[in-house]
Parts: sequence; structure tokens; C-alpha cells
Amino acid sequence: MDNRERLGSRLGFLMLSAGCAIGCGNVWKFPWMCGQNGGGSFMVVYVLCLIILGLPVLTMEFTLGRAAQTSPVRMFRKLERPGTKLGGWGYVCLLANIGLMAFYTVVTGWIIYYFVKFLLGSYESLSFGAMLSRPSINLGYMLFAVVAAFLILSFDLQKGLERVTKIMMIALFALMVILAFNSFLLPGAKEGLAFYLVPDFSKINGSVVVAAMNQAFFTLSLGIGSMAIFGSYIGKDRSLMGESVNVICLDTVVAVLAGLIMFPACFTFGVEVNAGPSLLFDTMAQVLGHMRGGRWWGSLFFLFMVFAAMSTVLAVCENILAMVRDLTGWSRPKGSVVCAIVIFLLATTTALGFNVIHFQPFAEGSTWLDLWDFFVSNNALPLGSLVIAVFCCSSIGLGWDKFMAEANEGSGMKVQQWMRPLFKWVVPLVIAFIYIYGLITFKWR
Repeated sequence: MDNRERLGSRLGFLMLSAGCAIGCGNVWKFPWMCGQNGGGSFMVVYVLCLIILGLPVLTMEFTLGRAAQTSPVRMFRKLERPGTKLGGWGYVCLLANIGLMAFYTVVTGWIIYYFVKFLLGSYESLSFGAMLSRPSINLGYMLFAVVAAFLILSFDLQKGLERVTKIMMIALFALMVILAFNSFLLPGAKEGLAFYLVPDFSKINGSVVVAAMNQAFFTLSLGIGSMAIFGSYIGKDRSLMGESVNVICLDTVVAVLAGLIMFPACFTFGVEVNAGPSLLFDTMAQVLGHMRGGRWWGSLFFLFMVFAAMSTVLAVCENILAMVRDLTGWSRPKGSVVCAIVIFLLATTTALGFNVIHFQPFAEGSTWLDLWDFFVSNNALPLGSLVIAVFCCSSIGLGWDKFMAEANEGSGMKVQQWMRPLFKWVVPLVIAFIYIYGLITFKWR
């Protein structure tokens, strides 16, 4: 693309970046990961991972995007030093973003389905297991999510993605505050908040640390270029570490609010907090359905979930579209059609993996969703973050001096010289150690 598209405002950049970070990772995955890993103890490790690892990597990813002024598929090759061999990592970024949408669009479809059922008042018979067993529901609602996303993206950047995301994100925050306030009034709020916010440090072990790091990278969409693309769309009037802090704060507020909504409700209605991926669906549907005015509370809850999920779908699909357009030179409309078809076909494996395509890649009961999630969450995100950290601060890529100059251009919080050991050595070494430990301890069978 000869003329690089631009966002219309700083608010648009923040909402798009936060929208990419805020999604199912916050309000679907974070609460059940927190519930399965000790509640408050997981929260402590998760916040530390965001500060020590997430903030530096996000700053570096934004910086690479703004320095390259292109999509991630060309970014590494454009910025690498002569003779180095990391230029091809951009293609891994493209595959990882597609892999993320291969299951994320299906989860988004589930959320839209639950919203429709509550809105129509037919939620009494809702069952997560029954929904998974019906191919038409899984395929139909996933197709709706994919078509809706690429229809919006077929318009230009400011009139399509930026405008829609601003509206969705403002509505999302308003809905979450209302729902959290309602949860505070429930009888089990005290016990739920104690589990969620009071850490039990005896529960912290290696598995909790691995889960917290993977969740930090998942929720921020780090390592696969999803944030780099928005760095390439923003001007140079703001420094990038300050913008990274803003995005992480917005992302963390939503994750914390999601827990404040869910855990008081779980303790009020005697629901297991470690229910896993079904926590959002079976658990919250039952809880909301038994509340006074449950139809409307349920509609509001799943409406904010639709906004959260679609904000990420839009952001990641924009990244995929930008990379495909950089490779082919296609227009937005043509690229949108082709990308939508490819993602729909791949997401079909996940949609039918619970009912038609019986494939167990890992332990008994695992599905295509687990395989795609393992590829993205357990491998592409941490490995990509490691590559970004090495590329940004070493002589094979930008190098520390160029990185600091680009990241610090504009007003706002700056990367300081004393941070060099953290960015250059601590971040990549910690990521590598936790990644290897996670592979060794992963339950393959």
C-alpha cells in the first residue's frame, strides 16, 4: 500500500489497541483461568507478568510497527540488519493471527447466540453442551461474526474500524460498571470478592506462573503483530511507552471488572469457580436466569460480551487484512472477501470439532479448539514476544539506540536508559524459561 492509512485521533488509537487487547481473553478466559489457579494468588502473578513482561513487549511491538510503517508480514524484513534471518517471522505472525481467528470467531459466535437467546426471553433451556452438539448453531453464528467483521473492515480505516470500535468500547465500559455494581449487591459478594482479591501465596507454583504469563500475552495479543499494526497507523506526537501503559490499564480494568461481575455471582448461587471454559456460558446463564429481571441482566451481560469479543475480532482481522493487502496489493473490499472465506473455512474445524469432526490432539476430551489455542497461546504468543524482544534491542534488528529514539518520540512517558537490562536481558530470558517450563509440564496425554 503506497499511501499508509491513518487513524483519525489518539482516542481512536487507544480504543483500537485496547479493543484488540480487551475481549474473550478478559471476560471469558481470565475469570476461569483465575478460578482454576487460586483466585487472588493468580491475580498477583498475572499483574506482575503484565508489568515485568507485558509492558516492555507491548512498547516494543508498538515501536516496531511505527518504525516500519507497514504490516507485520513486512515489518521484520524491512527493519532487520543485512545478513540476519528473522525477516520471515512476519509470515509466522500472519499464520498465528489466522490461527487465533480459527477458534476466536467460534467463541464469539457462542456469545452472540447466548445474547440472542436472552434477548428473546428463551434462555431457560440454554445448555452449553447442547449448543456444542448442534453444528448449525456453531457454524451459523461463527459465519455471522466473520461476515460482520469483514463487512466493517471493507470500509476505510476511519469510517469503518475506528468509528465502530469507539462506540463499542464506550458501551462496553458502561455496561461493565452497571453489572459490577449489581454483583456487589448479591448475598455472596463478600465471599466471592475474598476469593478473587485476597491472595493465598501457598497456591503459587510453576503452573500458575506459566498460566499467568500466557494469559498476559493472550489478553494483550502480544507477539503476533496484532499490536504492531496499530503502531504503524499512529503518528509521532505521543511516546509509545505511555500509550502502552494506557492500553494495559484499560485492559486490566476490564479483566478485573469481569471477575467482580462473575465471582460474587458464583458464590451467591453455589457455582464452582473452577468450572473452566464453560464458566461464562452454563454458569453465568444459570446465575443470570435466576436473578430478578434475569432476562434483561442476561441480555446486558452478553451484550457487553459481544462488544468485547467483536472488538478483538475486528482488530485481529484488520491485522490479517493489512498483511494480505501488503502481500497482494488488493483493495480493502477484495481482501476482505478472500480473508473472510479463508477464516470461515479454518474456523469450521473448531465449530464442528465438538459434534462432527471428532479429533483429540491432546488429552481425552480435547478438540480442535485446544489445538488452535495451544498453537497460539502456548507457542506463537510467547515465542513471538521473545523474537520481538531480541529483535528490538539487539544488533540484528533495530538495536537499543534506534528503539529508544523511536519509542520516545513525542510527549508522554519515556523508555529510560536504566531500563536497558530489563528490556534486553530480563524479558527474553524470563519468557524463554517460562515457555520451556510450560512445554515440559504441558499435559500432552
